[in-house]
Amino acid sequence: MKAIRHILSACLIGIAALPAAFAETGVTDTSISLGMSVPLSGPASAHGQELKNVINAYFEQVNKNGGVNGRKLQLTVLDDAYDPEKTVANTKTLIETNKVFALIGYYGSTAMTDAMNKVFGPAKVPLIGGISGAMSLRQPPAGNPNNRYLFVQRASYADEAEAIGTQLATLGLKNIAVFYQNDGFGKAGLEGLTHALKKHNLTPSATASVERNSEDIGKAVEAIAKAAPQAVVMVTLYKPTAAMVKALHKLNQNPMFMTLSPVGAEQLTQELGNDARGIGISQVMPYPWNDTLPIAKEYQHFVGKQGTYSYTGMEGFIIAKLAVEALRKAGGKELSREKLVSTLEGMNQDFGGYRVSFGPNNHAGSQFVQLTVIGAGGKLMK
Repeated sequence: MKAIRHILSACLIGIAALPAAFAETGVTDTSISLGMSVPLSGPASAHGQELKNVINAYFEQVNKNGGVNGRKLQLTVLDDAYDPEKTVANTKTLIETNKVFALIGYYGSTAMTDAMNKVFGPAKVPLIGGISGAMSLRQPPAGNPNNRYLFVQRASYADEAEAIGTQLATLGLKNIAVFYQNDGFGKAGLEGLTHALKKHNLTPSATASVERNSEDIGKAVEAIAKAAPQAVVMVTLYKPTAAMVKALHKLNQNPMFMTLSPVGAEQLTQELGNDARGIGISQVMPYPWNDTLPIAKEYQHFVGKQGTYSYTGMEGFIIAKLAVEALRKAGGKELSREKLVSTLEGMNQDFGGYRVSFGPNNHAGSQFVQLTVIGAGGKLMK
């Protein structure tokens, strides 16, 4: 009998130790660890820095108010310099070395696609929010099981291109050239725009590309200038976009310029100065300067009177809110990655005028697109 009591006692001690042994990676009674890989250096560094700053600041605000279900949020951010190989390596480090619970706020189509298929998808670690409109990141999980662990809060490049193509066709423009980045982002935009123009019996009059992280656009300028287009749609980041505008202006060509949301209006204006005026940009987030929309007013209050409003900041703000709301709904003591995924798949959340809605077969949360134009002094007008 005494021996049995000793055995039972040993078993109870073992059972008492089980919660710690089987606790979800990156979660303790007092904290939740999240990871982020964004460009903090290189041609997209301005976007990465702002995303990091906004998301981190929002988490700090949440932590000051008690955290999420009593747990403080901890964010580890690594620099990938807008290089997909570094994004993949960073993601592996965040999951295997930093032991994060989930990922948040990645940047770039190729980077996110590679990280999803090579690292966080197979590891079954969810990524909440990302800056990409590539269709490869919006496929139903049935087509690619890795897509089950990615949730994006913005419209696709196809949605943006559709809006731009329709606008140009409505204006009666027929000679439309496309300048695109030779990667997942650029090709997705080119495909979307080509599809949109086809609906109006149009095809691009010229297409030309630039390599990622490059401003070597000599051949692209030559190809586009030869077509003397009425409009040029640029599916590129702000540095090659600015370089193309300057180059065509030097050749005395003044087409209508349009570009997609990843360009970054603030950065483009800094590069071009007055030459940025009149450039059209499709946006996938609410207008940050709107003084009547609840989410915009909340964002403005969050930034403060001395801060600067931007679309990148607004997107980071919405990503952070989405993550916090999903973590809150996913529960307290039993928080797990699978529970977070199922919670996200059931979300249909109105964030003060910007709705994000997911489902088991739909991890693309929004189709919102709005066209804006850079006005005097770099101010964006809708």
